Amino acid sequence: MRLSRVEAQERNRARVLDAAREEFAERGFRDAKIDTIARRADLTRGAVYSNFPGKRALYFAVLADLVERASTPANPQRGPDVRAALGALARAWVTSLSHDALARDFMPEVVAEEVTRRPFTQLLKLDALLLSLAMEALEPAATPPGSPPFRMVRKAEVVLTALHGASQLATAAPGFLEPFDVVSACEQLAGLELGDWWPPPAEAAVRTEDRPWTPPTAVDLVRGGQVTPDEDGVVVVLGLNRLAAVEEAVRAGARVTLAMVTGTPAELAPLARLVVAQLCVSLRQAFPVAAWPAVRVVCDETGALAGAAGVPAVSDETETAVRVEGGRIVARAEGSGAGHAVSAGTRVRT
Repeated sequence: MRLSRVEAQERNRARVLDAAREEFAERGFRDAKIDTIARRADLTRGAVYSNFPGKRALYFAVLADLVERASTPANPQRGPDVRAALGALARAWVTSLSHDALARDFMPEVVAEEVTRRPFTQLLKLDALLLSLAMEALEPAATPPGSPPFRMVRKAEVVLTALHGASQLATAAPGFLEPFDVVSACEQLAGLELGDWWPPPAEAAVRTEDRPWTPPTAVDLVRGGQVTPDEDGVVVVLGLNRLAAVEEAVRAGARVTLAMVTGTPAELAPLARLVVAQLCVSLRQAFPVAAWPAVRVVCDETGALAGAAGVPAVSDETETAVRVEGGRIVARAEGSGAGHAVSAGTRVRT
């Protein structure tokens, strides 16, 4: 049966990813050749470049594909408290792709240029927020009246530093570090006190709106499944250089869907999928389902979700939020503080 154009493109993309995974595994990123990948895939060099703009983009896509397809144990040993959950998270992490030889060139490629360093930093900020929300759900803290919400973001940042550092040493100096010492260290970090309080956000003007909300189905990276975010809540569209701003919407108490967008989706969207999925695959194995962050995280590679929110043109600096009620967009804010303003419903301008 003759394949449609879309089906043929999907088949060729899958062939390129399979061939690239074999080439990167055998020769490493630096010695891998696009021409060899094309021969392995039984395609032309041009066919490879029609799917991926360069070798680094293809490398990120291979790693993201492997992480997203990782299977979850049938009966994961999830921790009932923060200490046990962090230990379970570390155990899942040290047996994941982060310690696979295929990933040994990942960090050097990220740090090579500012175009990847900036979004990577923001992606880690997002990971820290997600991990913090899971920890806070297990051990909620009483906040004195009039005080800003207590959080565990800084603790989560320390945990992620330990895990990513362990990953790098595992590939740079094999045998130096006992992996399960990392598990013990992360368990000890549960008791770390950093006095972490959420700072007040900037304010943004909110304008009323009335337009239909018909979002597309997308993959929620937190839960690893498809969702259609059509219920009441807030949709925050953020460029990859602005991801930390999603906390402003989350802390305001709204049901939040984050649409991550970028001006260079062919290269940076796989990076975004990889970094968020790498944490969330382990988080789902380590934390009880009830503690999983309620925020949805979507890598809006095609811009379809942003377009449905009335943001037709996106960049890595995009920051827009809309509030959805009864199947319609009823409010919008743009720029710094947009997520918090729309979530809190402040400073409405008609």
